[in-house]
Amino acid sequence: MKFTEEHEWLRAEDDVVVVGITEHASEQLGDVVFVELPEVGTQVTKDDEIVVIESVKAASDILAPIDGEIVEVNEVLTDEPGKVNDDPMGEAWFFKIKPSEPGQMDDLMDEAAYKKYIG
Repeated sequence: MKFTEEHEWLRAEDDVVVVGITEHASEQLGDVVFVELPEVGTQVTKDDEIVVIESVKAASDILAPIDGEIVEVNEVLTDEPGKVNDDPMGEAWFFKIKPSEPGQMDDLMDEAAYKKYIG
């Protein structure tokens, strides 16, 4: 897994990358009450705002961690946004992206670096 300074995690699965937010981010947000996901087929550039999350504390945007095309979204989160709090590193992934430049992941933190970053 790789991690961003914006508290997103990325996991490569074959030719796509699964993206979600970390437990740390989920805890900081508080109870998530709404998630707006991107459309499948959307072309994104790194740092584009592509997901909106609203919690009881605040609204936040999730940025695209890499360039690519959104190939799948986790529709479950539309009906059950609280899953983001229950399992942020597992079932509550946000989207899958087909990277246009896979090498961009090399610039992201590994788990040890991320733990040091949030520590």
